[in-house]
Amino acid sequence: MGGKGITRGAGAAWRFLAVLAAGLLALGVSASTAVAQPTARAGRAAPGGQPAASCAVGRSAATSSAAIRHVIYIQFDNTHYMRDNPNVPSDLEQMPNLLNFLTGNGTLITHEHTPLIAHTADDIVTSETGLYGSNQGMPIANEYNYYTPAGTTDTAGSFAYWADPIVDYNTATSAPVSDTTPTMVGQAGANAPAPWVSYTRAGCDFGTVAGANTELENTTPDVPLVFGANSPEAAEAENPNLQSKATADFEGLAVHCAQGSAVCATANGGVNDVLPGEPGGYHGYQALYGSKFIQPVISPSGPVRNLDGQVIQDSSGDIGFPGYDGMTGPNALAYTLDMQLHGVSVTDTYLSDLHDSWTGSGPFGPGEAGYEAQLRAENAAFGTFFSQLAAHGITKANTLFVVTADEGDHFVGGPPAPAGCNGVTVPCSYSTVGEVNGNLTGMLGAAGISTPFDVEADSAPALYVHGQPARTASAVRSLEQATARLAEPDLAAGKTVRLTNYLADPVELKLLHMITGDPRRTPSLVLFGNTDFWLSSGAASCGASCVSEPAGTDAWNHGTVSPQINTTWLGLVGPGVARGGVDGSTWSDHTDIQPTMMNLLGLRDDYTPDGRVLVEVLAPEAAPGALRAGHGTLLRLGQVYNQLESAVGRFGLDTLGASTRALASESPGDTTYTRIEDQLQGLGSDRDSVATRMRAVLDGAAFDDQSLSEGQAQRLIQQGEHVLDQAALLVS
Repeated sequence: MGGKGITRGAGAAWRFLAVLAAGLLALGVSASTAVAQPTARAGRAAPGGQPAASCAVGRSAATSSAAIRHVIYIQFDNTHYMRDNPNVPSDLEQMPNLLNFLTGNGTLITHEHTPLIAHTADDIVTSETGLYGSNQGMPIANEYNYYTPAGTTDTAGSFAYWADPIVDYNTATSAPVSDTTPTMVGQAGANAPAPWVSYTRAGCDFGTVAGANTELENTTPDVPLVFGANSPEAAEAENPNLQSKATADFEGLAVHCAQGSAVCATANGGVNDVLPGEPGGYHGYQALYGSKFIQPVISPSGPVRNLDGQVIQDSSGDIGFPGYDGMTGPNALAYTLDMQLHGVSVTDTYLSDLHDSWTGSGPFGPGEAGYEAQLRAENAAFGTFFSQLAAHGITKANTLFVVTADEGDHFVGGPPAPAGCNGVTVPCSYSTVGEVNGNLTGMLGAAGISTPFDVEADSAPALYVHGQPARTASAVRSLEQATARLAEPDLAAGKTVRLTNYLADPVELKLLHMITGDPRRTPSLVLFGNTDFWLSSGAASCGASCVSEPAGTDAWNHGTVSPQINTTWLGLVGPGVARGGVDGSTWSDHTDIQPTMMNLLGLRDDYTPDGRVLVEVLAPEAAPGALRAGHGTLLRLGQVYNQLESAVGRFGLDTLGASTRALASESPGDTTYTRIEDQLQGLGSDRDSVATRMRAVLDGAAFDDQSLSEGQAQRLIQQGEHVLDQAALLVS
């Protein structure tokens, strides 16, 4: 999953693609090559590309033949538009079949931004829903949340099915503790709203190919939850000897169906689509879960084959879902294609990263031969994918394509050799590849901290002081001050560096949209660390050193605050999307993706997303009247709104800087800490007030075609800029 500790589910291993071996034989493909000729799609013929007639969305659906008939959403893991090495073409540069499709037919925003922390689960779920972690429960954990408010530990992973309850255990006895809190928790404590509901209510079947938390992420508790505790499926999932088969059968793939859809009929294995707490209720809907039930629908002639004609199976030979690390282009796009060609008109697809070896042999540095071969395989898969879609009538004329990446990341390793290597014609090699591991418990123990605390391991680790004392408690303040002083050898850079870039306690975490509806998930402190480090718990005493750099382990770091990590990209193609090519000026946020899609599709969620509609990417002739009439003012209003609300916008970064000053302060009587924290709380109230009113104006124009009041909008812009200026003054 492109980062340490981000393994999803039990079936992560998968078998090696033959196409990779073939790719290693030819390293001469230029990154600027025109769109490659796609390979032939092996296997059976597919039916016509049109789904059920009831699924027709798009603002022009009622009056024009240009209605959107398909939605193809693709989410990459850690795949870059910008170069990691100035001499080595970036990931997208080396996938011209995708890059040219996006830039030649639509708009590619190159300054898309992540929430915090910048990790796979939170970033993907935010992109799917338009909600920050505060409203969907995912902001802190990359894989597990740890907290010990009363001697309990929450071991529910961030990667969990949408309806999963949280799972708690007593830290002393390991016995389960009763807790009905949803994993995907909203502010009111109920299950967060799901992203497929708008589609199924509009008559569209929604298929997911490893889209985070929209399919079964684990054999247990997911399989018993949806199939029933006494079902044959639950018996398979709970059998320790059948874990590989259960993963292949039930994880990773799902179809959430519209009411009355034949795809999810009981005869096909359809079961109730369980969504507790969905706004307005969600009853009478069916779903298919797992390859065991989906494969007969989308590939009725036999097992699904990848885009190279090979049966998709895991490393144990179990036919079906190959694990999340197996979601390469040849595999994941084959599932997507088969869904689209068999009536599942909306798909959400996850693609695993390209800089970790598909064989499981470790990470690559930029330009290494294995990395280059995987890029060529991915590029060829996209060529086949687009060609086969077009052959069945699924094109930019009737399909909304949205493609993005969860976050960027930072490579940790030595310099490439030979100097000036470009990867494409001259492969690079590295003597050292691997991030710096740090024992945070031992570091703080050496600094005199004896207060017991848990660490959520990360480059931005969350620290939970046992018992959850108040943020002003002396034990918490001592921990914060000691953390701010930490300095350790950066073995990758060959020098001693400050470990802490930023610090945030619950006051700042609230401003960054990182406080959830479950108070037990609120940490005492989050340390946004140096980008070379991965920090975790360990022995109270480190011995000779608290840091190490294991060669060949994880080398691509994300989670913490850094432009390289928090900046990614977003591409859109289809009816209503402007042909803007490469857009390097628009500043967008992951929360903006869902409302922009809803606007283009003429739909709306049954909740209010945290983001805005990106008017920058709308074709002028296709935008609603209110958006056209007030375009310039709404554009400026939206830009200020982003800077106020985004965790890595001006307000977020400035208040984070001020928070760091406050928490590091050791002034007599803690007066500096108290003063800055009080100012941060006041700024937060001001921000929330003006941003809420801005969002009402933006949504009113985008979804209700409400005419803009120029005077009101200008006043909101001025008020928003004033709040931004106050945050800048506080940090300075």
